[in-house]
This record gives sequence, structure tokens and C-alpha cells, in this order.
Amino acid sequence: MDDNRIVELYLLRDEAAIQQTAEKFGSRLRSLAYGIVNDQQTANECENYAISMPQSASEASGTGGLYVMRGNEFIDKMELMDFAYVEAADAVPQKRKAVWLKWGVAAACIAFVILAGIELLPQDTPKSVSDLPMLSISESEVAMGYEGYMAYDVSELINANPWKADSQLSKLPVYENPLTYDENFIASGVDVDKMRALLLEVAGRLGINTDDLTITDRLDPTELIIETKGIKIQVDQAMTATISFDSPISLPEKYNFTHHASYDEMLSIAEFLKTEYEDFIAMDDPQINIYGGDYDIYNQQMYTIEFFDGQGEETEQIINYNFNRAAFYCDDQRKLFMARIYEPDLSKKVGDYPIINLRQAKELLLNGNYLTTVPYEIAGEEYIQKGELLYRTGQQEEYYMPYYRFYVELPEAERENGMKTYGAYYVPAVESSYISNMPTWDGRFN
Repeated sequence: MDDNRIVELYLLRDEAAIQQTAEKFGSRLRSLAYGIVNDQQTANECENYAISMPQSASEASGTGGLYVMRGNEFIDKMELMDFAYVEAADAVPQKRKAVWLKWGVAAACIAFVILAGIELLPQDTPKSVSDLPMLSISESEVAMGYEGYMAYDVSELINANPWKADSQLSKLPVYENPLTYDENFIASGVDVDKMRALLLEVAGRLGINTDDLTITDRLDPTELIIETKGIKIQVDQAMTATISFDSPISLPEKYNFTHHASYDEMLSIAEFLKTEYEDFIAMDDPQINIYGGDYDIYNQQMYTIEFFDGQGEETEQIINYNFNRAAFYCDDQRKLFMARIYEPDLSKKVGDYPIINLRQAKELLLNGNYLTTVPYEIAGEEYIQKGELLYRTGQQEEYYMPYYRFYVELPEAERENGMKTYGAYYVPAVESSYISNMPTWDGRFN
């Protein structure tokens, strides 16, 4: 865990602070103590005493105050410990007279306290080690039904998410949604200039001369529109560009571009679109994302074609996968009738927040700390089938922040033919100490 975060846990009187300090520095303290006292039990006691000192100081202050010398000098000193002491501890110890043992204990403990740089004097105000503001969880948008996916097995539900379960990411960015909505779903914060820029950019990607285009708007505006040469381009307030073709475009005969094409068929189509619409997709390293695999009420499997930019490190890929995408859609005649470009406004970055891992998120899920539209309580841990990290990107989200989405089998919804339904349950991936209203299931569904 990050050093600043460990100190913040002490400030919050979180018991996890002691555990995290022990995991990171315990072996060094123990070796140093053993080198002084030559007694393993005493060395263990000194380690425990030193690690618990910050918590004791916080409790003694009465306000949670904890003085950390010169910007976390405690952590710095631990990192810069002279390992001559540790190397000396590896040597075969010589027996010492018992009378020196108590002085050795005192010396070791005093050394730890000095090393830690912690003062027991109460502080008037706690000193924050992080400038990251608190985040709030948005209520789910009102919708018909609930988010569930029908499949015979959870392995059929697929996507090209660049996040993997063994990811070592410790932080991810959080963005404030520039749009806010009133009770009538009327938005504030609409940036018409950015909408216009995206509209013209997409037109240019399609080879349209943008010099003499007429741009119309509607509803205040919540949409800007261009109509020319059988193509209609609409950009909404969420910065999604929708391209509709008056005459849907036929693909070569060998491509079965239908609503129920197989995964392999959709992959083949995606490879064709990647080349044919390279300028429209406009990505440095376009990655194909064939997602879906769930079934409709007629027992037919469905997939959707999207692209995201695989350029950059893991964090950048995750952001592109969730926000900056291109999608293609077919009609009932196997033709391309619509495409979309998603480029939401991420200019209001709040900061890079510490995140928990998948195992910790599962513990919160079982504890009831989740959001869901599913009308069923989780039947048991054995029904939790898999989880993945993603961003919730709904228009009414106050913050675009990472979550873990868990696919939970719903025994109440299993069909006679063996078809299962997997409900979506969301656990915030940002560490809970940064969330002002951590969700807790109370029998109602949000």
C-alpha cells in the first residue's frame, strides 16, 4: 500500500493501518530488534510495540491527531533503514547476561520510537496527507426491468476488457461529470462549442467537406445536427455522435452482418470494418471489442462490434475501453445502417484514487456494499460467478469512477431449458475511505 495512504489510515483510526504497517515494515523492525536484544520473543514484542505506537498516539490526542515529522519522515526513515543492523542480526548471537535483557528491550523500543519520528503530544487539528476530495455515489438511473444477462454458462458472456484479474494497478483516475440534471432531466453544463467541434470532426472523418455545412440544433440545444448527402450526424450533450445512413450500406456478400451472427462471423466483420472505416475510427491502435454473448427471449445469442484504442499503458487502455469508442450496427437486411463515436468530456479530472482489488471488492459485495437494479438478494457466495473492473458511464453519474461489476447467478430466474440469468452488482473500486455515501443494501434496490 502507498506510504501516504498508510499514514492516512492512522489519521482515520483505521485498524487496517497497523496491519499494513506490519506487512510493509514488520520484518525490518523485527530484524533490527533481534540484532539488539538477541531474543526472538522480545524482538517480536518490540516490533508489535513500535507498530502500534502511531495508533496509540492518535487515540491519546482525542482528536485523531497524529504528528508525522517532515512529511511522513516515519515512512522515509523506514525505507532508508541501515541494513547493517539487519545483516548483524543474521550472525550467530552470543549469550548475554539476563540483566542486560531489560535494557535491550528498552533500547530497541526507544530506537523504534525515534525511528518512527512519532510524538505523543495531542494535536489541535489532524493533518491530512491527501488532497483528494471525497466522492459521492450516484443513485441508479430509473429504467424498466433490471440489468441481467441470460446465458447457459457465465463463460458465454465476453468482452475485450483490457483489465485483467491479476492487474497490479493501485490507482485509477476519477472524473467529474460536467453535466448535472434537474428533476425533469434538464441538463446544465452543456458545452455547445465541444459538441460543435465533435460534429465537424466526425463529418471530416467521413470525408465530408465541412466548409459549407449547415448545423441545426434542437432542445436548447441538447443536440447538434448535420444532414448532407444521405448522411445524418447528431451529437448529443453527452458527446456521443450518432451517424445514420439514409440508404444503409451493404457489406460484401460473404459477411453475415445480422443481429444473431456468431462470434466468429462478427469478428470477421469487425476486421473488415477496421480496414474499410479506418479514417472514421481514427485510432492509433484500434482494438476489436466483440462483446455480449447473452441470449434474447427467443433463445438467440447476440454480440455487438466496438473498437477502442489500445495505445498506451494499462490505465490509458482502460479509459479508452470505457469511454472513447466506435460502434457499428446492422439492420434486419444485413446492412450497416448506423455507427456511433463516443467521446465524453473528461476534462474535469478529480484525481487519481487508490483502488481495491477484486478479492476485497468481493468481500464488500458479500457485506452488502453494492449497487444493483436486480430485485433479488444474493443467494450465497457460490452464486458469484465472476467480476470485472469498469467505469459506470451513465449520463446521470455525478462522477465517472471505477467499479467492479459482479455477475451473480439468480436461481429465482432460471428457466426450464437450463438458461440462467446473471444479475449485475456493482461495488465501488475506489477505497471506501474516499466515498462519503458507501452503498449498503437495506432490502431496497437502487
